[in-house]
Amino acid sequence: MNPDFQRKFPLLVPGAFRQASPDTSAYNCIAWAAGVTNLNWWPNPYGFWPPDVPREETIDAFLAAFATVGFVLCADGTLESGLEKIALYADFGGPTHAARQLPDGQWTSKLGQSIDITHTTPWVLNGPEYGAIVRFMQRRRRDR
Repeated sequence: MNPDFQRKFPLLVPGAFRQASPDTSAYNCIAWAAGVTNLNWWPNPYGFWPPDVPREETIDAFLAAFATVGFVLCADGTLESGLEKIALYADFGGPTHAARQLPDGQWTSKLGQSIDITHTTPWVLNGPEYGAIVRFMQRRRRDR
């Protein structure tokens, strides 16, 4: 494993993840968690951001953005039949990342402009790069 990758994600050890796609800049982690693969979702002037959601890097703004595609707050990331869940990560500067639960209970993440990965739990991305999980959301599972 790349030492820089290991520094950024110390809990993401071999066996806890697998690469699921090549590098791409067509979308980012927030879009990927929302189920979008052709836009970069971020509240800066250059990213897509849902209309009527404040363009601010706050947990509340990100929760409101995910609500526009059907997500609501939930207690945790436990696998539940018929539901798709996301985990929102943040550090002291605000939101940093989002991961989406797959139908088999594993999780998927887009790592910046880099690769998509499948990982065993959402907790393996807690660390210096993304901070920690601050909220879980869920919606009825959609066919992909």
